[in-house]
Amino acid sequence: MSNLNPKIVIGGTIAIDHVKTPDAEATHLLGGSAAYAALAASFFTQPVSLVGIIGHDFPQQHLDMLEGRGVCLKGVERSPHESFTWSGEYHTNMNERTTHRVGLNVLENWQVRIPEELRAANIVVLANMSPDNQLEMLGQMDKGKSPDEKPFIIADTMDLWINIANERLHDVLPHLDLFVLNEGEARELASTHNLVKAGRMLLDKGPRHVAVKLGEFGAMLFSANGCEAPEIFRASAWPLETVADPTGAGDTFLGAMAGFLGTSGQRSYDTSLLRQAIVQGSMLASFTCEAFSTRRLESLSPTDLAERLRLFREATHW
Repeated sequence: MSNLNPKIVIGGTIAIDHVKTPDAEATHLLGGSAAYAALAASFFTQPVSLVGIIGHDFPQQHLDMLEGRGVCLKGVERSPHESFTWSGEYHTNMNERTTHRVGLNVLENWQVRIPEELRAANIVVLANMSPDNQLEMLGQMDKGKSPDEKPFIIADTMDLWINIANERLHDVLPHLDLFVLNEGEARELASTHNLVKAGRMLLDKGPRHVAVKLGEFGAMLFSANGCEAPEIFRASAWPLETVADPTGAGDTFLGAMAGFLGTSGQRSYDTSLLRQAIVQGSMLASFTCEAFSTRRLESLSPTDLAERLRLFREATHW
């Protein structure tokens, strides 16, 4: 493992989830932003290195599954305390949910530690975690000796950090090549209801590209192109007749984009490649919604993904 040359390093939360939907309920599921993102990225390139912290009670079967899919756990810290847990319930439309309990536990005083052998990554993913943790991770990654060697940095966030750590989140933004957030968060952070205005305003805060997740309606990509108006790409999502559990779909989207970009072997990416990454991420995320937690991703084959991409091309061609 000491000779590991990582292409992608993904840091963030690793959780134990308990999820209830109108039709079913499941407990002790694999959860956490970084866990979903790492598994998604592993569909495209390996190894993917996961950075996070777990407690003594974390199910070994989840770790075994991740390792079996090409996820390196060298950066996963083990703690004698209890793991981070989330319990929530989805309502009838599956777009709204109620969080019943969040157990921060090992996350409460966590400080990111990146093993030396994981610091020279092509792609660094700051999955959903506090901006302080994101900055800690950034500070430990190799910056590269020239612009061509600089890692491509992707980050996600959530409404919690916009509300309680807004200033620190703004400290993260200038470091980013790609900033990912959902439409509600984009409107809140940019203080405008109009998503096109929000995209432009978020680019003004420092990221080179901004991807806005639209849930069942797909995603939008905004790219700074040196002009007053940003370059815009709009992609649809795959229409699902049944949604079993949407938990982790956004994190799957994030990780799949990183994994797809990693297949190019480059450290910078043009908008053409980012557009393809948006579609790949959206398609893989659609599978996540078909079963609890990562269960559908665990059984998914490359052929399944390729077939959905083929059908998507047919459905959106005109």
